Amino acid sequence: MLDSLQASMSVASSGLEAQSTRMRIVSENLANAGATGRTAGADPYQRKTVTFDAAMDRAAGAQLVKVKEVGVDRTPFRVEYEPGHPAADKAGYVKLPNVNMLIEMADMREVNRSYEANLQVVKQVRSMLGMTVDLLRS
Repeated sequence: MLDSLQASMSVASSGLEAQSTRMRIVSENLANAGATGRTAGADPYQRKTVTFDAAMDRAAGAQLVKVKEVGVDRTPFRVEYEPGHPAADKAGYVKLPNVNMLIEMADMREVNRSYEANLQVVKQVRSMLGMTVDLLRS
């Protein structure tokens, strides 16, 4: 029984770590949603994405979630006509980041819920381990 509880704890803690990384990436995207290039015609901030993968942990005997890759979103940049902007090209167009605030906020909400679910699993496992120790003492 303790092995299954330890495996549950390992799975939940790997989920917490993965969701922490995802939250950091979402936060970076939100913080740079208005970051243009520094010079005329330069590319602005490019939205980052996170890809997860399952990894077998033989010691715990469970499939854990791991961050496979932090990549970039290849969708095209938004373009606006602002001839006075320092990052405007010769035609007066400024490239803006490909960050969609609605998508980032939805991702943030999903990350928050996933993190809370994993945290609840950790709390329950700790409680069950404490109850097991109490039973063994009796």
